[in-house]
Amino acid sequence: MNGPTRIVCLRHGESTFNAAHRATGRDPDHRDARLTPRGQGQARAARAALAEIPFDLVVVSPLTRAIETTALAFADHPAEPKILVEVLHRECQESSCDVGRVASEIAAEFPHLDVGHLPEVWWHAEEGVEDGRHPVEPRHLFDQRVAGFREWLRARPEATIAVVGHGTFFFHLTGIWLDNCETVELDLDAASAAA
Repeated sequence: MNGPTRIVCLRHGESTFNAAHRATGRDPDHRDARLTPRGQGQARAARAALAEIPFDLVVVSPLTRAIETTALAFADHPAEPKILVEVLHRECQESSCDVGRVASEIAAEFPHLDVGHLPEVWWHAEEGVEDGRHPVEPRHLFDQRVAGFREWLRARPEATIAVVGHGTFFFHLTGIWLDNCETVELDLDAASAAA
């Protein structure tokens, strides 16, 4: 199988974490951060360019800022692509915003999305970590996810795929740091990106 012919990676719009961290330089403890009004505007602005691409599939991280970006950027997309929630390309868990919400909460807020295939706790969790704190995902596990997602994409039957996700993950997948709602095309045959 040759896999997709075109993959476009779209980083989510500005989140409340992004805005607060930029202002203070500290983790503001925004678990599963949502989009700011500016981030919502960025996602809407991305819609026009994305509408010209005949996507078969949009793969979105289960983190809320990515789901909200998908809803705004792909609203009324002429190709009516299927939306698939996938955990492999969730953000590298380093900050409060990278800890998600249980699948049942996501299902209740976004009933149009199928999350029945997700485990209830789908982010990196460790036994013995105090409530209110977040464990940092070990680098070797993160690297395995990046490689696994690359192979997952390679096996997809769709011709044109949009991936809505996160800055650090996309850097390790593509070698490029994306700004909020910036896109880059992924070449699966290129050498593995950032190490």
